Amino acid sequence: MMHPNDGEIERYTDHYFNRTKQVIGRFGDSRVTYAIFMRRPVVFAPRLALEWLEELGRSRNTSVDLDLRYNEGKWVGAGEPMMYITGSFFHLVDLETIFLQKLGPACVAAYNAWTMCADMPKTAFLAMDARHCAGQEMAEMMAYAASVGSARAKRKVGAVGFIGNATHATAHFFGRDQGLGTMPHALIGYAGSTARAAELYAKTFPGEPMTVLVDYFAKEISDSLEVCRRFPELAAKGMLSLRLDTTGGRYIEGLDPATSYAVLERFSPESIRGYRSEEELRYLVGTGVSAAAIFHLRAALDGAGFDKVKIVASSGFGPAKCRVMAEARAPIDVVGSGSFLPSNWTETYATADIVEYDGEKRVKVGREFLHRSRPNGDARAL
Repeated sequence: MMHPNDGEIERYTDHYFNRTKQVIGRFGDSRVTYAIFMRRPVVFAPRLALEWLEELGRSRNTSVDLDLRYNEGKWVGAGEPMMYITGSFFHLVDLETIFLQKLGPACVAAYNAWTMCADMPKTAFLAMDARHCAGQEMAEMMAYAASVGSARAKRKVGAVGFIGNATHATAHFFGRDQGLGTMPHALIGYAGSTARAAELYAKTFPGEPMTVLVDYFAKEISDSLEVCRRFPELAAKGMLSLRLDTTGGRYIEGLDPATSYAVLERFSPESIRGYRSEEELRYLVGTGVSAAAIFHLRAALDGAGFDKVKIVASSGFGPAKCRVMAEARAPIDVVGSGSFLPSNWTETYATADIVEYDGEKRVKVGREFLHRSRPNGDARAL
C-alpha cells in the first residue's frame, strides 16, 4: 500500500517543502545527502518507507544512493543516524514529510514488540492492533513493525514471538495467508451463553482449533469449565483455548483483593515481595486480566483435568504489563495485543537533516554529530 502517489505529494507534504522545490527549480538543483535519526532508542524498521521512496524514484525517473547504517531489526540508539540518502534535492525535498511518517512510528512499534516478546519468550503473541489504527496505512505499518520486533526477539533470545495477526491484509508479514481469531464478545451476546457460542462456532468450523472468550457473563471459571466439558476431545488434544479479556472494572469470578494476594502467595510469592508501583500492583493483583486472574484460571483448569487447555490473555498487554507478567511467571500461552502501538506519539517523530550539499559537509549548528564519520559497506542505489 504505497500512498500517496507522485501526483498527490504536493497535497500531503509540508508546504515549505513545496516552496523550496520551486526555488530549486528556478535556481538550479544540488546533490544533497540527508541524515535520518530519532531522539529515542528504536528497532530499525525502514522497509515500508524505503519501498515508497523507491516507487517515487521510478515515477520521477530518478534514483538515490542509500547508505544504511543498520540492517532491519537492529537496535539503534537515540540520536544515531539510521541512514543517509543522497540524490537530487529537487526530487527529494518534497518527500521528507511522508518518508518520516512511514519510518518513525514503525521503528517505535518494532521496539515495543521486541521488548514484549523478549520479556515473555515462551509465550506466543497475536497482533490485534488493527482496530486501534488510524486507517489501513497505519494498520499495515504496525503489523510490519510487530513482525520486525518479533524477528529480533526470535533471533536474540529464541522467543516464540508473534505467530500471526488479526487481518488477512497484513498476514503476510507473519508468513500467513490469513489472519487469526475466532470470536468476539458480540458472538457470545448473540448466542446467549458462552457454551452456546462455542457450539455455534464448532458447527460452523468443524475440526478447527477454537478459542473461546469466557468473560462476557462475569463467570470466567464456570464458563471455562463448562466449555471444556462440552468439548472434551478438543480439550484433550490441546485444540481448545480460553481467552481472558475481563474489563478493568471488576475482578474475575472468584477473586477480590484479598484472594488475589492469596493466589500469588501460592503460585508466585516472589512477585509481590519487592516494592511495586500502583500500576505494577494492578497488573499483579488488580481488577481485569491480572497475573492472579491467570493463575486462578490455570489452577481451576488443571484441577478439573484440563491441563492441555491453553490460556489466551488480552487487555492492555503493552511492554510494562508484559514485563510484570514475565516477572510473575504468569502461565499465559498466547498474548493478544495491540498495545505495542506507540503510546507517546511524540516519541515517534523521525527527523531528517541535510548534511552535505554537492559533497560539501554543511549542517545547522548543533547537528554536526550527523556528519558521516566512517564509510559503510551497505551502500546501494535505490
